[in-house]
Amino acid sequence: MEKNADSDQQHYSIAGILNLTASEPYFLFNFLAFFSYIPIRFAASSLLSPHFTSHLLHREIQAFLAFCIFAAVKMVKEETWEAFIADTLFYAEVFLVAIALVLDYHLAIWYMLSFLVMYIFTQQPPYLSLGTSNQLTPLQLETILTEGRTSKFWLVEFRALSSSNCIRTSRLFPELSITFSNKNLSFGTVDIGLFPNVAPKFGISLGNSKQLPTYILFENAEEVARFPEFNLEAKASIPVVTKKLLCRHFELDKRLLDYVNGK
Repeated sequence: MEKNADSDQQHYSIAGILNLTASEPYFLFNFLAFFSYIPIRFAASSLLSPHFTSHLLHREIQAFLAFCIFAAVKMVKEETWEAFIADTLFYAEVFLVAIALVLDYHLAIWYMLSFLVMYIFTQQPPYLSLGTSNQLTPLQLETILTEGRTSKFWLVEFRALSSSNCIRTSRLFPELSITFSNKNLSFGTVDIGLFPNVAPKFGISLGNSKQLPTYILFENAEEVARFPEFNLEAKASIPVVTKKLLCRHFELDKRLLDYVNGK
């Protein structure tokens, strides 16, 4: 756990953030878009009347304070850095377009098109650490389940990193694996984005964003629980995936206690 925490600390240190910004197109292009407002703003100042400049400054301060409030709320509510970054960047883009609209609607349209292109051609990077879970191919998973030479229980995450839902929750499963994996319970991850043909075999539809990611608990090669459940799709909304929800749904605390007590 300490190693995982140290890795996170390095990842989100100033040096780590600068490295991410320079190496990941998603962050680099967003940074360039936000930074571009500064020279545009200073260049436009000489052309604007004092009254309009004062009005624009007032709107900029309002937008900045509103963004800080939204970011603070998200920091408290969101469980992962990936979800927090995705939401705060979205809010920042909305406020930037709104301020650009006050300055000039042509500029606002340019920013909207820029952000649209970014979302089409770039993607937020997922959390890359696997914790103590195993990256599996479908063949490896089938071999593990049929031969039964390892753990009695296998909790498997089926994800596709092209899905924003999977990116937002990519940190949860590795952290759960560090806490709850033992000789009776192992964790595995299958990227069905790379192996789409295997998705129907496990009752997963890649075209349905509500089914990604899907978590299935196997006991001696038999499925005993899954989230989201099949009948959950009929409901208006599916609960947000959190570590607490997965722990409760798959009784991870109870399974860990049973292992510790030798049951």
